[in-house]
Amino acid sequence: MQALIKISDKQYLVKQGDKLFVPRQKAVVGDTVEIASIANIDGENTVLNPAGSSIQAKVLGHVKDDKVVVFKKKRRKRYQSRNGHRQQMTQIEVVSL
Repeated sequence: MQALIKISDKQYLVKQGDKLFVPRQKAVVGDTVEIASIANIDGENTVLNPAGSSIQAKVLGHVKDDKVVVFKKKRRKRYQSRNGHRQQMTQIEVVSL
């Protein structure tokens, strides 16, 4: 069985035991967070907005994503700037659907 979940305006298709990186969550490592599911998918049947369904996920850790380099340049104006950014992420594991 799979479920479509929504976390911080992003949607993920998950099944039990999946580990994924999501935007930073306000939870302590080792805690269990409850996520509301958008749809449950079971083979050929899809149930949108199932009433009272939720998914339990365990927080495995807080990490930083890969560095994204932002480089700006205006030619012939002697202007260039270079900045880097690393997004804060949380690694979770789906415990139960």
